[in-house]
Amino acid sequence: MSFSIQPTLENQQVLLLPLQEEDFAALYAAASDPNVWAQHPNKDRWQPEVFRTFFAGALQSGGAFKIIDKATGEVAGSTRFYGYDAADDSILIGYTFYATRYWGKGLNQLVKTMMLDYIFAFVSQVYFHIGAGNIRSQIAIGRLGAEKIAEEEIAYFGEAPKLNFVYRVTKEQWLARA
Repeated sequence: MSFSIQPTLENQQVLLLPLQEEDFAALYAAASDPNVWAQHPNKDRWQPEVFRTFFAGALQSGGAFKIIDKATGEVAGSTRFYGYDAADDSILIGYTFYATRYWGKGLNQLVKTMMLDYIFAFVSQVYFHIGAGNIRSQIAIGRLGAEKIAEEEIAYFGEAPKLNFVYRVTKEQWLARA
């Protein structure tokens, strides 16, 4: 891999910084509301010990970010690049969540647009694993032009496998959307 899956990315409203061990408390503050996880495959991630496993997986991935709201300086949530596949010329984006106060404000679209603009300089397709019951994320990813292409059981770091829908957007689709 000749590119970083954990660069610093920034636009006018948000800053994506590589996740660090010392970010646990600030990220957990954004994640500690059970409503954040209500539609996710593991609904218990709001619990400190379960979130600690999620956080350990984020650090181990080498591609996780904390999302900073530039207007307030607060941690709004997290997302990551993972699963780079040179043979398939692809990568995954996922494990995304936001504190509920950021819902409905267009933040996810800003973040994902910035990530896709960056990563399509290096790969030709991006996949997303979205929990089968996560309607909110399915709608959001559809707005970015991703298409559902499969269903599969996915084992998230330290968690039992759960049914996920696999979405994909290609570089060609992404560039044509404008």
